[in-house]
Amino acid sequence: MMKKILTLCLMICTISAFAQAKEYKVAYIARAQADSFAAWLANSVKAEAEKYPDISVTIFDGQADDSKENALIENAITNKFDLIIIQPNNGESQRPYAEKVVQAGIFCITTNARIAGIEGASSVDANPYEQAAVNARAALTQIPQNASVVVLNGPPGNFHADARRKSWQAEFFDKRPDVKIVGEQIANWNKDEAMKLMEDWVQANDKIDAIISMNDNMAAGALEAIKGNEKFANILAYGVDGTAEAVLLIKEGRMTSTCLQSAYALAELLLSTADKLLTGKEKVINVDIDNPLVTKDNVDQYIEMHKKAGAIK
Repeated sequence: MMKKILTLCLMICTISAFAQAKEYKVAYIARAQADSFAAWLANSVKAEAEKYPDISVTIFDGQADDSKENALIENAITNKFDLIIIQPNNGESQRPYAEKVVQAGIFCITTNARIAGIEGASSVDANPYEQAAVNARAALTQIPQNASVVVLNGPPGNFHADARRKSWQAEFFDKRPDVKIVGEQIANWNKDEAMKLMEDWVQANDKIDAIISMNDNMAAGALEAIKGNEKFANILAYGVDGTAEAVLLIKEGRMTSTCLQSAYALAELLLSTADKLLTGKEKVINVDIDNPLVTKDNVDQYIEMHKKAGAIK
């Protein structure tokens, strides 16, 4: 009799635990899957989520369009996701929609780049000023005297784009007044746009000593435009992200340096942050990843990092 009672109690506890088990629905709204870093981050988030059996992540593509991204946020609210992660296309455009997430009683995390100052929202990001600064400080002694350089900027109003450009100004251009900017344009993180701009700059300038880019994707586009052109064989090139393409370019000697913005590290923090919020361990979390400089001297370890993740065969 006692054995039957114990068995019955065990069955009741098991059924109760099963009933209480909850799968949390998380919407991840990417800036643009056509952007190499955004795609890297979205894929890393999806892979990291597999480590959390109670969390289901759905990826949505904002397609580098504010209206599209804002509509996706509103749809995620309507569909009652438990948590919404927003990778902004333009932080200020997405701000009111991130605020709507919080007002709806849904957990909100902004990432790459964070939207600061939203009460009740969390963030997982990096320090964009330092990401550019580690490159700029190295460039002080690498870029020759009286050099001519071109500058590729990210979208205006984007926290990372603006902070990286300010960093280059303070850490490099203000200290090197001999350096002349012969071309500067917004390329919206886009490789093709950067390639077209570089093609124009090459036509207009006999000498370009360095490409200063606010991300790797644009730097890679500019380098593609001069591939095989002996006139620019010794050009320097700087970026941010540490993408698989960028580390291979550094290994080949075509790119000078980048700052690693590890999508793997961001994804780990995003999922651990989501887990803590959803399970009630914490209410608001704001955290940053590190920003190491990647050069020819240490690039092998980052190539190995990408190989382990399957990004480099």
